Amino acid sequence: MLTKLEELIGKGHVLYDEPMKKHTTFRVGGPARALVEPGSAEDVKSVVEFCKSEQIPYYIVGNGSNLLVSDKGYDGVIIHLFKNMSAMRIEGNKVYVQAGALLSKVAVQAGRKGLTGMEFASGIPGTIGGALVMNAGAYGGEMKDVVRLVQVMCEDGSFREYTGAEMEFGYRTSRVLHEKSVALEAVLELTPGDPTAIQNRMEELKEARITKQPLNYASAGSTFKRPEGYFAGKLIQDAGLSGFSVGDAQVSEKHCGFVINRGEATAADVADLIRKVQEQVYEKFQVKLEPEVRMLGF
Repeated sequence: MLTKLEELIGKGHVLYDEPMKKHTTFRVGGPARALVEPGSAEDVKSVVEFCKSEQIPYYIVGNGSNLLVSDKGYDGVIIHLFKNMSAMRIEGNKVYVQAGALLSKVAVQAGRKGLTGMEFASGIPGTIGGALVMNAGAYGGEMKDVVRLVQVMCEDGSFREYTGAEMEFGYRTSRVLHEKSVALEAVLELTPGDPTAIQNRMEELKEARITKQPLNYASAGSTFKRPEGYFAGKLIQDAGLSGFSVGDAQVSEKHCGFVINRGEATAADVADLIRKVQEQVYEKFQVKLEPEVRMLGF
């Protein structure tokens, strides 16, 4: 398997027994059997087709900002888009960007060109690909507001393009998620604006995040989806779970919607804490909290 992967995308683009704690914002997780860093859509297709033909599990990862990998790791292939598929260019009011590009970088570069519409994403640690899959949003903005075209690789290996309307964006969901396809590139359409005003807005949002979120600890951002009619953080706080911990995994006292790694947490600590929070919130309020964080290898 390992030799074949090297033949497909080059020896320097395959890492073996790679610790996933190096590739997730939780900073936990055991080794992946192989981690590959494709440089093109065709590379992605080659690796996926190989994994399917050999019945090897595979998983697409960007910046690992919404991912919890088990301590025993992942006995399969991680297809890591963050490093080699992060190119972007700006033409007029359109941004052409690959799936591995960081949202924060795209927002900053667009702002410098006097394009507004991505300010909401300036503090989100994920990549364009993950944002397309989950329709990432914050502070009143969502990806669906700016996406005009998305190139995907379908489950059958074919490449397709979807317009923003065809992406079927919803709360933390999209057509890409439903169809189990892979987002590869996107065209974002923004609005001309004043670069100074755009920068000021991003600074305001940065300050709001610093004030309200535990940014000095490793985490995956908001741990739970927002239950209809409620706010996850408020339910957790009202259940008396602020500061509740399992090992070095803790419900943030600054924002109860965040589970943080205080330094030496294991993936098992995080998963156990999530489960206990779910149980206690349901016991007290009969509301089921659904994790926003993806769990891999459990």
